[in-house]
Amino acid sequence: MALPFLPYIVVGVIHLLSQLLGIPGLTSLTKPLLMPALLLALLWALPRRRGEVAVLGSLGILFGWLGDLALMDSGPGFLIGLGFFLLGHVAYLTLFARRMRVRNRPRWWSAVYVVWWVALLGVLAPHAGALVLPLALYGLVLGALAVTGSACNRWIAIGSASFLISDSVLGLDRFLPGFALWQVDFVIMLTYLAGQGLICWGIVRQARASGARLTVPASAGAPRSRRA
Repeated sequence: MALPFLPYIVVGVIHLLSQLLGIPGLTSLTKPLLMPALLLALLWALPRRRGEVAVLGSLGILFGWLGDLALMDSGPGFLIGLGFFLLGHVAYLTLFARRMRVRNRPRWWSAVYVVWWVALLGVLAPHAGALVLPLALYGLVLGALAVTGSACNRWIAIGSASFLISDSVLGLDRFLPGFALWQVDFVIMLTYLAGQGLICWGIVRQARASGARLTVPASAGAPRSRRA
């Protein structure tokens, strides 16, 4: 099952190394390839390439790819990218709530995401100007994604948290005066790529586990429902 993710891992490692080594041409070349490689991995590894899981998962990746491309523009691309990532979060959030949950309620520790949203908004709001409301909405959806992800398998839960960390660092780096972090672009992309990859890995594992549970009764000779 890991083989489909190999191209994503290889391109991701090359991209991260290009950031560490300061090779902007290679960074620009590899960034647009990241999400297509992940989309290939998802569709290759899923037991079914059609259906709600494939559609919503693909939308989450595709909107992330459009967001990546928009953020490569240093001008108005940030707000456009924010909108694309917001749509991607909505796609993932819908998928988590409808098909990926392994428990009825989020885990108790997901309450920390409420504290995160209030604290981050409090830090960024004085410096965000007219963008404070879009940032608040984006943070609310991102926090909801992480809370809902906590009710899914551990891969999705960790991936959602990693995504949240990436966007938090991005927001601090862009809006908070004096914010300084070693290799901040590397940290943002490392946590982003880990988040996207772990979310998709968790989606595939859950889809395969659900498919296996559905096929076991039939293979054992149990009668099948007409509604199956």
